[in-house]
This record gives sequence, C-alpha cells and structure tokens, in this order.
Amino acid sequence: MKQPPITVTETDYDRIDALLDETGDAVPGIRELRTELERAHVVASEDVPENVATMNSTIAFENVDSGKRFELALVYPRDIDGSPGKVSILAPVGSALLGLAVDQEIQWQVPGGNALRLRVLDVRNQPEARYR
Repeated sequence: MKQPPITVTETDYDRIDALLDETGDAVPGIRELRTELERAHVVASEDVPENVATMNSTIAFENVDSGKRFELALVYPRDIDGSPGKVSILAPVGSALLGLAVDQEIQWQVPGGNALRLRVLDVRNQPEARYR
C-alpha cells in the first residue's frame, strides 16, 4: 500500500526531530518515524489545514481491519501521565497518525511484524486551529 501524503508543522517537525535525536535508534519504531518526518510536507503552523492531525490534536480514527474506533490525543512522551485518551508520538499508532488528514488511511508496521491499517475520521482540538 502506498503511503498517503502527510503534512507536519515546522514546530512539530523541529520538536519531534529533537526528540528523535535525544532518543536514539534503539527504541522500536524510531527509524520509521524519522522516515515519516523526512517525507512530510512541512508548513508553517498558520498554514496547516484544520483537518490534519498535529501534535496535541485529538484524533478520532478506526482500525480498518477490525472496525474498532478510537479517540486519542497525540502527545509527546513527557505528556503521558497514565490518564486515558493519550498516545505518544513514539508509539506505533501515534507515529502512524501524525500528519494525516481526515479520510486518509495508512498502513503501519508494528513490532512483531504485524501491520495496522488506520483511517482518520476526525481531528478535534487542533492547537493551530485555536489561534486563527
């Protein structure tokens, strides 16, 4: 499956790039996230469409294969505090959702050799949209 185009803000790009440099390649999925950043269309925060999953957005999505639906906020690892409803950008699902727009679908390899097929249903609470 060909990966869909993704859009990432300059701020998210810079922060995730720094996080990846700090984390190193020993953590599973880091190389894949770095590849996603490299292929991303990078835009200024004020230019990102409101339907794109950015950091700290709440994303409604479904696992295409199982039909299960989820709603999670995409956050940095420092913001994972044990409360429900959050997913780290370093988690496979978080890496897969970054930069996708509503109705886009992606296939993402997860540790163990399986693949997830995820489709974005809605993007809520996008920080960049709040400041327009």
